Amino acid sequence: MDATATSAGTTTADAGQGGAEEIRLEGVSKVYPDGSVGVQALDLTFAPGELTVLVGPSGCGKTTTMKMINRIIEPSTGRILVGGEDVTEVDPTQLRRRIGYVIQNVGLFPHQSIRTNVATVPKLLGWDKKRTRDRVEELLSTVGLDPATFGDRYPHQLSGGQRQRAGVARALAADPSVLLMDEPFSAVDPVVRERLQSEFLRLQETVRKTIVFVTHDIEEAVRLGDRIAVMSEGGKVEQYATPAELLGRPASPFVADFVGSDRALKRLAVTGIEVEDLERPPVVHVADGLADARAVLDRTGARWAVVLDDQESLHGWLSLDRAQGSGTVREVSRRMDAWVPVDSTLKNAFAIMLRMEAGWVAVLDGDRFLGVLTPESLHAALRRSVDGAVPETAGSALG
Repeated sequence: MDATATSAGTTTADAGQGGAEEIRLEGVSKVYPDGSVGVQALDLTFAPGELTVLVGPSGCGKTTTMKMINRIIEPSTGRILVGGEDVTEVDPTQLRRRIGYVIQNVGLFPHQSIRTNVATVPKLLGWDKKRTRDRVEELLSTVGLDPATFGDRYPHQLSGGQRQRAGVARALAADPSVLLMDEPFSAVDPVVRERLQSEFLRLQETVRKTIVFVTHDIEEAVRLGDRIAVMSEGGKVEQYATPAELLGRPASPFVADFVGSDRALKRLAVTGIEVEDLERPPVVHVADGLADARAVLDRTGARWAVVLDDQESLHGWLSLDRAQGSGTVREVSRRMDAWVPVDSTLKNAFAIMLRMEAGWVAVLDGDRFLGVLTPESLHAALRRSVDGAVPETAGSALG
């Protein structure tokens, strides 16, 4: 593929585009000479700095839609605006130099070193050698490829995951405002794929580009996307929504079938923990006497209590059975390994609960104890994330 179609660039020779720009599709369609419709008239807006996923079965027009943005495929009707500029009125070569592009098979030039591959567009734009070299070194480090180790290697000397990271570095080389990604992680094994997804989410937190990402995998879409457009045959958008809304309220039978009957479980991965969803069990402290701890449990009718230290940090837990006799809570309390940070997801909390075979999981803000999630309160939190309902309490798990 032409270098300008697989790399990133800028509109000028002396500066990267940077930042992030809105992409807007207004009545955009693709009709082929034989009359077949690749994409129906689309009206979509991709917000600056967000990652939007186009997902759907093979032949639904998702890749065609993406390729019309940088005019690898020319639209039949409509306007495509990037940062308010109609791309159909821009020279295609110059356009592709300002839009990063990452494809499934990476598209690195096999006869060039990784360092030279990443430098492709900066050289086309006339950057000086020092600026180009500094940018290449910076990006290779950013994507987890040590320049001293990998810079002078050739693509065949890298693993699939390493080549994919090099492809992302090349797409970002000239600091484009827009990044197009066409099933970039589908050619690697599941373990590497998950790691690449995690690394890419971390990278996006830093660069905050406007990204259009194509995949056929709904789980990948849910994990990565700020918003998801589900497309059906003939290039029709069935639903355009956040992952939580898509999984919680499918707009059509097609969407419901595509996201799967296990969509409630998928929704766990995109639902954060809210403090108002947490239950507050009885609390005792390590220095308390067991008689005092028993009194707390008797008063609340609970079978166990959370144990905090003198800094109000989580120390462990104490069951009613162990709170007998004399002594202090410190001497008989048990360590608590079932906990998650407050910025985690319900999926992580549920996974910890299952792995530890625990009836509840503690939620911490740093070291500070905030409350617990039980199976009942976790379910209520998940339902509220869709319904907007008032949080429920499920005290039965504490009794």
